[in-house]
Amino acid sequence: MSRDGVSAVIEEMRGLLGEGAVVEDPAALAAYAEAEFPCPAGEARCALLVKGTEEVIEAVRAARRKGCNLVPVSSGPRHRKGGSRPRGAGVMLDLSAMRGILLLDRRNRVALVEAGVTFPQLREAAAREGLRVMAPLAPRPGKSVLASCLEREPFLIPKYHWDTTDPLLCMEVVFGTGDVFRTGSAAGPGGLDEQWERGNRQKNPMGPAATDLGKLLQGSQGTLGVVTWGSVKLELQPGLRSCWMVRAAGMDPLLELTRQACRRRLGDEILLFDAAALDCLLGGAQGKRTGTGEAGGFALIYILSGLTGYLPQERLALQERRMRELARDAGAGEPHRLEGEEEARLLRELEGGEGPWWKHRLRGACQEAFYLTTMDKVPRQLALVRETAGRRGMGPGEPALYLQPLLQGRACHVELLYFYDPADAGERERAREAAGEAAGLLAGAGAFFSRPHPPWEEAAYARCPDTVSALRRLKGIFDPDGVLNRGRLCFGENGGGG
Repeated sequence: MSRDGVSAVIEEMRGLLGEGAVVEDPAALAAYAEAEFPCPAGEARCALLVKGTEEVIEAVRAARRKGCNLVPVSSGPRHRKGGSRPRGAGVMLDLSAMRGILLLDRRNRVALVEAGVTFPQLREAAAREGLRVMAPLAPRPGKSVLASCLEREPFLIPKYHWDTTDPLLCMEVVFGTGDVFRTGSAAGPGGLDEQWERGNRQKNPMGPAATDLGKLLQGSQGTLGVVTWGSVKLELQPGLRSCWMVRAAGMDPLLELTRQACRRRLGDEILLFDAAALDCLLGGAQGKRTGTGEAGGFALIYILSGLTGYLPQERLALQERRMRELARDAGAGEPHRLEGEEEARLLRELEGGEGPWWKHRLRGACQEAFYLTTMDKVPRQLALVRETAGRRGMGPGEPALYLQPLLQGRACHVELLYFYDPADAGERERAREAAGEAAGLLAGAGAFFSRPHPPWEEAAYARCPDTVSALRRLKGIFDPDGVLNRGRLCFGENGGGG
């Protein structure tokens, strides 16, 4: 991308968006380059603060004419995974000002939100309608709901997880060609107002006809198109809730309990941690132990609920009794109910908490490695990576573990957490090397890296040459000039297909 090309885009977009919507201040641009994951250095030459679909279209078409690298971003700082850091020079397309909640429908349990809507914003609006948001564990306050859905971040309630795309439904996307497309039932006929008048609430993600481009856009990290709005599933807010924890020295009893609970659709939120990860989540601002349980081992957290108007107390009592029976049959410990401040702290931390992000509380920073697998494979996988970490001089409990059941228990999301001191360059590099080595081992042990980020980006594609070929052909269709998030995923430094 030539400097003259960037300058031409900047001048063109300044005339369209206005002087204040084109940001060139180095201090402001530095925030886009933040990353905890190791990724190639890049330079954000400017940021375009867009406020609507038409401005996004103009920006994409201008970038295509001038050959610019356009990097979409919708979440506010602090960025962690490096998704907003350009590979090489780039122009940031910042959608965080698109904060409209276009539809919130209790009867159909759906919201249609613009790209910049954050989890706190949607939670507050949904709560007024007696609805709750399907959110991942502890999203930061500035995290975009649509960015999380497009990244396929796992949400906490497996019984509502029917398809890999959930909770994302329909969306509007501007492809790298500058063309606008709407997926699923949002495709029409007619615009949104006409569809709403006819009762269409954009809940069917399939379509038009037999296409399902939503699955193609998820996980693409902005390399195929820029999503401007989307519809997401919501659920009813429960009238009663009770929070529980079960501890065990080993993981196997808790995995069996998780499988049986998901099979019977018992409970809402279900999460499994090892002791170190649990202490980071519930151990206060500094990740200190707080009496939530003995050191070592593993813990399963589950939350039961009863819906108002549907015998909530009886429903809750039945679930509590059945979970105790399942825990006993699985060989896990006796469930312990979290009450008072324990319960309040858990619910607060699940939504994001206060102070440092939970994974930073122990050492100040964390190198993650996450993947999908089935629960029966997890014990062997954890033993494998801990053995590898031990050879690098790490402790017997490293890396830490967070496991989230998905798809009603048919699969799970696993996060391996390598905590380190960000001021210690050697410690940081050791954590990153250990995560990269673990990815290579896990790829041959049943792990599926559905969200490729460094240091496991290469491992994710190395075993799938046919997939790489197909994705490059699709890139050539939807972004033929390679202007969107160039160099990301398997598309090479020129950013195009082929």
